[in-house]
Amino acid sequence: MRKHKLPNDPFAKREANKYANPIPSREFIISYIEKEEVALSRNKLAQLLDITTPFEKEAFRRRLRAMVRDGQLVKSRTGKYRMAKSGELLRGRVIGHKNGYGFVAPEDGTSHIFLPSREMYKVLDGDLALIRVVDINRDNQREGIIVKIIEHKLQQIVGRFLVESNIGFVEPDNKRISQGLFIPPENQLNAKSGQIVIAKIETYSSTHLHHVGRIIEVLGDYMAPGMEIEVAMRSQGIPHQWSEEALEETQQIPNEITEDDLKDRIDLRHKPLVTIDGEDAKDFDDAIFCEKRLKNGGGWHLLVAIADVTHYVKPNSALDRDANERGNSVYFPGHVIPMLPKVLSNDLCSLNPRVDRLCMVCDMIILPTGKIKQYRFYPAVMRSHARLTYTKVANLLADKNPKLIKQYQHLMPFLKNAHQLFQVLYKRRCKRGALNFETPEIKVEFGAKRKIKKLYPTIRNDAHKLIEECMLCANVCAANFLIKRKCDALFRIHDGAKSDKFANLKIFLGELGLKLGGGDLPKPTDYAKLIDQIQDRPDAHLIQTVLLRSLTQAFYSPQQEGHFALAYDAYTHFTSPIRRYPDITVHRAIKSTLKNEKKKLMLDFEALQVLGEHCSMTERRADDATREAITWLKCEYMLDKLGNEFEGVISKVTGFGFFIELRNIFVEGLAHITTLPKDYYIFDPIRHRLIGERSGKIYRIGDLLKIKVARVDLTNKEIDFSII
Repeated sequence: MRKHKLPNDPFAKREANKYANPIPSREFIISYIEKEEVALSRNKLAQLLDITTPFEKEAFRRRLRAMVRDGQLVKSRTGKYRMAKSGELLRGRVIGHKNGYGFVAPEDGTSHIFLPSREMYKVLDGDLALIRVVDINRDNQREGIIVKIIEHKLQQIVGRFLVESNIGFVEPDNKRISQGLFIPPENQLNAKSGQIVIAKIETYSSTHLHHVGRIIEVLGDYMAPGMEIEVAMRSQGIPHQWSEEALEETQQIPNEITEDDLKDRIDLRHKPLVTIDGEDAKDFDDAIFCEKRLKNGGGWHLLVAIADVTHYVKPNSALDRDANERGNSVYFPGHVIPMLPKVLSNDLCSLNPRVDRLCMVCDMIILPTGKIKQYRFYPAVMRSHARLTYTKVANLLADKNPKLIKQYQHLMPFLKNAHQLFQVLYKRRCKRGALNFETPEIKVEFGAKRKIKKLYPTIRNDAHKLIEECMLCANVCAANFLIKRKCDALFRIHDGAKSDKFANLKIFLGELGLKLGGGDLPKPTDYAKLIDQIQDRPDAHLIQTVLLRSLTQAFYSPQQEGHFALAYDAYTHFTSPIRRYPDITVHRAIKSTLKNEKKKLMLDFEALQVLGEHCSMTERRADDATREAITWLKCEYMLDKLGNEFEGVISKVTGFGFFIELRNIFVEGLAHITTLPKDYYIFDPIRHRLIGERSGKIYRIGDLLKIKVARVDLTNKEIDFSII
């Protein structure tokens, strides 16, 4: 075991016992920072602490991030670190919990601060508040009190209007709001008990009393078709109406491309570029063209053409402000809330077949090894030669449909070129160590009156993967372009594994006879090897779920720090400007550089930092809303299946029971600990299991069980199972 080269670290022995390759302890890092009167950059700290090797630098980066998360350090927007001051007032957003307590997510990036129920009566989920840390609770969490409410985020509440004993109130659909909303008789807008309504908060209460409000809109009956989307959208605060100014700007955009639009653009209309998307896609961001290079060492010439959204959406315009606020398109089952008005997202910007469209092109020369030899970006005009689907392309490449092959005979050479390139890129991806989590996306097939007819997983074929690899190439080139030219823009960051989860993860894997390599600092290749190793196991899906939970969530930031899951040193999003706002910022940065504009870019580093946080939030908001709507639909689907028996797999274990995902229909429900055979059950969070103290009976993640549907609660979106 190697000792660290800093002998003055009083905790060096502890670190050496804990890690195979120790770095300076948290205490030692703090002692250095305390000596300085100014904040220090990571590079300066590394220099002071003699951090020199690549391994040490990466481990040190993660340790500093963990110290920020845990409230020991504060990181400025310029990337410098200082000590967190004792008693310091912190600003942050309140996060409610359905059990009444809550948390505050501080703006300085430190770990969440616990708020007991008595403090949560003063605030609502989403409020911006000033808090003071007053204690460390028994779970080793910082505990705070509300000093001041800076901003009430929630002005309205979406929920079910109920009348009990002649008293009207709204029960919030968002379970993070534990307080009810009292509605006086004169403010009820003739709503009927049980209907879904939107109520405006008139008076905020800072005591145990309910807030007071008035109903401003009746959305409709509880079980009305499409209500799950209305509720999820409004409950999560997703913008869904365009400003009048944005609509006016949209009307002023020409219906067709003009001659002025073609100035300084390369004409690619003769190139057989094609779009490849799902059957239900309506907005086409990207098109590809691929040809073999017969000279200069061979390889491929790949064109990735992306809709030129920024030609129409100008900085600080009303359209830009609305798109910024939305952050991204939100995809519900059978319905989309677009980031841009449909005249742009589905028509003028969409790369529809056989019409002229403006685009930004990433033009790449790729060697036979899959390495990108050179690339360039330029504005162009194109004409998609076909609107292809993943299913069609998969059949074309497999030579399964002669009629289809005849129809697209003129495109077959280019599709086969692209497929050959994909195979090389995919091998390179595996060698690089990128993670290949094959988690199926669940699709919903509706019947009459928008009732679920069937739930089924999407099967990713080579066509999906082909497009993914082409988009990865373009995104990597965009990141490199921005870095080389020192452009401020948003990068896509993924920090990788959560260091505090390593020990538990390794114990869990050890129980299954598995091992994650890499010691204390596993690399993407270590995860990739393990994922490849478990592919043929019946519990592969559940193991992948646990591995995913051990990883951090990706986010947007102007600080370029690489993408762990994709195993890239630099990565950004360039390929979906119709549905992602960060891509718009990347397009603008590239365009400004190509034009050699001397004026300062629209956004400086700090503004980009704020924008990155906003776009990361809107992405999570969209995921939450989609998940909420699908959960509602699944509950509705199970309403007539009470008492039915199914097979399922334990997908998550908690102290109060475990969740089971039903096979084939992908519905999840809870088997509460009180419904299990009578015993005292001990929860083992490390090994993801419950153990009966007397019987020794073990329920663990991945176990296959037979269950009966015991209860379906559509109001709380809960399904209960009993074990057979």
